[in-house]
Amino acid sequence: MLRLAVCLLGMLAFTPLQCQPAAVEVAEPHAGPPAKPAGPDDSVSLSEPDRQLIGLELEQVSAKECRSTLKAMGKLVAPQTKTAIVGYAFSGRVSEVHVQIGDWVEKGQRLLTLESQEVGTAKCDFFKAVADLELATLNFEREKRLLDSGIGIEKNFAAAEAELKIAQENRDAAHKRLHVLGFDEKEVEAIAKSHQIHPAITLFAPLAGKIVKNDAVLGALVDQATQLMTVIDPTTLWVDAQIYENDLAKVKVGQKVEVRVPAYPDEVFAGSVTFISDVVDDQSRTIAVRAEVDNAEQRLKPGMFADIGLLLMEDQQALVVPRKAVLEEGLQQVVFVKTGDAFVSRAVQTSAIDGDCLQVVAGLKAGEEIVTVGNHLLRSRLKQGVLEQAGHHHGHGHGHDHGHGHGHEQSQAPTHRHGRPQP
Repeated sequence: MLRLAVCLLGMLAFTPLQCQPAAVEVAEPHAGPPAKPAGPDDSVSLSEPDRQLIGLELEQVSAKECRSTLKAMGKLVAPQTKTAIVGYAFSGRVSEVHVQIGDWVEKGQRLLTLESQEVGTAKCDFFKAVADLELATLNFEREKRLLDSGIGIEKNFAAAEAELKIAQENRDAAHKRLHVLGFDEKEVEAIAKSHQIHPAITLFAPLAGKIVKNDAVLGALVDQATQLMTVIDPTTLWVDAQIYENDLAKVKVGQKVEVRVPAYPDEVFAGSVTFISDVVDDQSRTIAVRAEVDNAEQRLKPGMFADIGLLLMEDQQALVVPRKAVLEEGLQQVVFVKTGDAFVSRAVQTSAIDGDCLQVVAGLKAGEEIVTVGNHLLRSRLKQGVLEQAGHHHGHGHGHDHGHGHGHEQSQAPTHRHGRPQP
């Protein structure tokens, strides 16, 4: 008994008590070779003191509410529909900056003011066109009155009418030019009333959101290629991910997703699939999938990496076992099942679900007890017993050559193999 305790303690020192297998990203059964019936070589017997010595723990297999997910890696990005780059299509100089990076702005709020020669020229042309139109209108009305009274000349009236049309077209062109430069109708009306030629134009927020980039510096020269500010609405973010083409049938638009980020490892952010690409990447054989996640509290940030779980099965009853109870044996997964006083190694098939559990697809029944802690020691003991058995048979085959004393030493090693009497 003392030698068994020493042996087990030695195994405990060199064998890890728990093993977390790599997470199965796809909720497909872990299929291996067909399970064979358990025989004497698949079981280990331990006395109660030995179980306590190695800290053996058991858990009953039971049906629980569980969910199955398809795992993918993704990245948070700001929606294109809620992102705006503020710039100006003409050259100018920054004269005023009204906001700072990090500010929340409403749609139509002032962001910055530029001074542009293009604006000054356009305003000047507009005022001239308006004045020319007023003069042409007065001349046309005068010639019309003269013609109506019988003292006018038809040729002068026709010329006045032509000048009026030209003046109207010039005024309309100057009006449109101001719109091209960025002035809306209310601003054009204000310009017409002010009669001031000031080469300034104010840029406004195209949408409500946060200033996440601000390169506007007082006095800086800008042109059509300059990106002055970036505004995004971060209350909703996209998560762009890639799935393998053989998983495409499991994903659909509207499917619920759970998003986790390293910054908040214990929290789950809910979202749904909004887009599935129609193109497969030639090299990676993956398909782009996009989900939308609510970010009203603005805790998630564009650029963060994220783990995405696409829900395949939600809140259904299934046989569930702890992930640590399942050991990898080549192409098989095995658990140790308590059978009487022995622990039998049995092949199982599982599929991944959330957390530290696995769904049992085949190999176990509800109510059976399995080893959750100490199963690595049982596996080591099982393999050691097989080696001892092989060595024992080898010793008997050469007993006459090695002598009786050597055979006596072999008989001192206690054997706890199920179905084999202890010497």
